[in-house]
Amino acid sequence: MYVKVVIAKPLHQRFVYSFDPAETPVEIGMRLLVPFGTKEIKAFAVELCDTIEETSYTVRKVSKIVDDVAIFTSFHIELAVWMSRLYLCSEGEALSAMIPSNKRESLEDSPPETVFDSRPVSFDQLTDQQLSAIDSISSSQKSLHYLFGVTGSGKTEVFFQVAERVIKNNKSVIYLVPEITLTYQISNRLESRFKGRVAILHSKMTGSQRLKMWRKIQRREVDIVIGARSAIFAPFENLGLIIIDEEHESSYKAQNTPRYHARQVAQKIASMHSAKIIMGSATPSLEAYQMMESGHIVRHVLSERVAGGTLPAIEVVDMLNEKEMLSKKLTAEIKSTLEKKRQVILFLNRRGFSYFFHCNSCGYEMMCPHCSVSLTFHKSENRMVCHYCGYTTRPISVCPECSSVDVGYGGFGTQMVEMEIKNKFPLASIARLDADSNRKRGEGKRILEDFQAGKTDILLGTQMVAKGLNFPKVDLVGIVLADGALNLPDFRAAERTFSLIVQVGGRSGRYNSEGKVIVQTYHADNPAIVLASLDDREQFYDQELAVRQQTNFPPFSRLINIVVRSKRKELCIQEISILENKAREGISFLPDHSGIEIMGVSECPIEKINNNYRYHILLRSKDITALLQVVTFIHRSYTPRHSVYIEIDIDPLHLL
Repeated sequence: MYVKVVIAKPLHQRFVYSFDPAETPVEIGMRLLVPFGTKEIKAFAVELCDTIEETSYTVRKVSKIVDDVAIFTSFHIELAVWMSRLYLCSEGEALSAMIPSNKRESLEDSPPETVFDSRPVSFDQLTDQQLSAIDSISSSQKSLHYLFGVTGSGKTEVFFQVAERVIKNNKSVIYLVPEITLTYQISNRLESRFKGRVAILHSKMTGSQRLKMWRKIQRREVDIVIGARSAIFAPFENLGLIIIDEEHESSYKAQNTPRYHARQVAQKIASMHSAKIIMGSATPSLEAYQMMESGHIVRHVLSERVAGGTLPAIEVVDMLNEKEMLSKKLTAEIKSTLEKKRQVILFLNRRGFSYFFHCNSCGYEMMCPHCSVSLTFHKSENRMVCHYCGYTTRPISVCPECSSVDVGYGGFGTQMVEMEIKNKFPLASIARLDADSNRKRGEGKRILEDFQAGKTDILLGTQMVAKGLNFPKVDLVGIVLADGALNLPDFRAAERTFSLIVQVGGRSGRYNSEGKVIVQTYHADNPAIVLASLDDREQFYDQELAVRQQTNFPPFSRLINIVVRSKRKELCIQEISILENKAREGISFLPDHSGIEIMGVSECPIEKINNNYRYHILLRSKDITALLQVVTFIHRSYTPRHSVYIEIDIDPLHLL
């Protein structure tokens, strides 16, 4: 007998091996060990056959079976073929992204660490809007639905109620969340409703833990799977519903091959299973909002907070008129909130003490020697750190360019803000939650538990405090600087800034009418900041869609970004020129060139990361099929030189 296999390498073909069914009972869906070149590697069995056509290589025998029973099905094989065509990866790379890597199941019943649950228990009395959404989604014949609700409007409870109805009809549910920490928060609540029938899947679990959960799903011991992006591949045979919580989050897009977006994969899987998808957010992605406007997604509006709170008042402070990093207004509001024995959350999406070191005499800036980015000063370790490659070095006191001692730090990170708060409010209890403070196992959980218990007055943090947190005593949220995303050379900058302000501000006043949000910015008249402060989501989306339509950016076009990287800059320049010529050749084969534009052929905005120079070419068209034809032609006809690597990103979320 013969088996055709695929491997987790960028090789776009199936390889044939022989086996004796009596000795090695191979089945489709098993992982195998096979000889490949001079090594033995893992392969995926995708097809069995009695006879084969002549091959250009000697057919060798399968060495060993990894699995006693099949670990994936024809469904996964079909999905891998689709992913290989859309994301220009191999079938083996696609299957490798889906399937747990370990050979043995874990002896542990569940992942070892649980994460603090700050979300409220469900409310017995549902609002009319919640009830309407539940009934409408459950009875609808349409597959795509969206809960467009303000922060604190009870979207999670709607997800739960619809999931209960689906499970009662003997169907299964996949529940996606953008952050792994949120996986455990929601799983605690799911477990109370679906006792013993909940599984967790995400990339931070060990391979053996993932395999244990995977096998439980295959044995139909589970009704609902919750997890981050990779949980979308859960091996349900009777899937009825996919939930995508906080649909706007960029973490749903993979940054390694295959560069899939969980929302796109979910739509494909839902169509294969005839299942429904419910997405939800207070700040939908522009793509999802445009699909709601066009009627491709059914919109369900939740405009009321369910816990009795009202949306907080948002005030913008122009920092051009301020002399300190904490404005007079924010300082006064913190003082007032603390006097009332209430709590404060401060948000700044930049860790460290200060984020660049410069010479006031000649303008020298201390850069990472391996990346095109400034080093960040971390005062607690007295080190300059690169947040891209991890390079560290000691600070300097003399400029290496002009020998001036007039040197200093610019900008500020969470460490500097923490020091400033301690100086201004010495009697307040303060905690900082970012990637630096959360390195110790369980430290993030402890910080959040202390804040929940009222032991901490002020919680300062990065993205970790921006979503999924629900503290009844928080009356004030301060966004220390809202301009981080605005300063990036990216067409999504306004969308990210608007979403950030609305989402972070939504942590305030969830249980009363006392909530306030102070937004500090150097761009007080920017439309994204102005409209976020007014909570005018419809006007922002309408304006941003109009801008995107005029400039022909997504969702009114599709993009493919091709990045070439090498340690030698001259090779990058040569190879990107070759790719441009290949693109023009591929476009010439299409009728009327299908409206494909070659936009940028240049160095990436961050030209060097980890000693690799990076150049890119950006292709744009309204016709994704035509784009894929051109890029497939490039992919098949172009072989990069040794030491040159190519990355192809379909529908990129970042262009840096």
